[in-house]
Amino acid sequence: MAFEKLKNIFKDESEEENLIGTEDEFYDISESEALKEADKTGNKMILLEPRAYSEAQQIADHLKNRNSVVVNLKRVTSDQAKRIIDFLSGCIYSIGGKMQKIGVGIYLCTPKNVNIQGKITDDSEKGKSSKSDNIDW
Repeated sequence: MAFEKLKNIFKDESEEENLIGTEDEFYDISESEALKEADKTGNKMILLEPRAYSEAQQIADHLKNRNSVVVNLKRVTSDQAKRIIDFLSGCIYSIGGKMQKIGVGIYLCTPKNVNIQGKITDDSEKGKSSKSDNIDW
């Protein structure tokens, strides 16, 4: 509480103007508003093949910039792939996006401003039960 009072005393009016478009507001819009904004900005589709877990932050940065990312996890170990998916799941949740598996080890990650229609099914899913605990990377 005391910190906030001190902060307000030393606050510069130019700083206040810079805070108008904060990152929280960037994602705090409705899906329809986000889709309208996407039409104006011409967002990109990024294709990435990470070779290590350390590249997961780069994928998250693209998502924060409202770009869609297709992630091919075939060049990382199974353990690294699981860590990357866990990290990206948290990032996608925080920005209101979606993740969809589009192939073995290939995922489509989209921010809030992108609609995904349809679903790609894998031939191996036909023989599996819906309660299967197997994970194919």
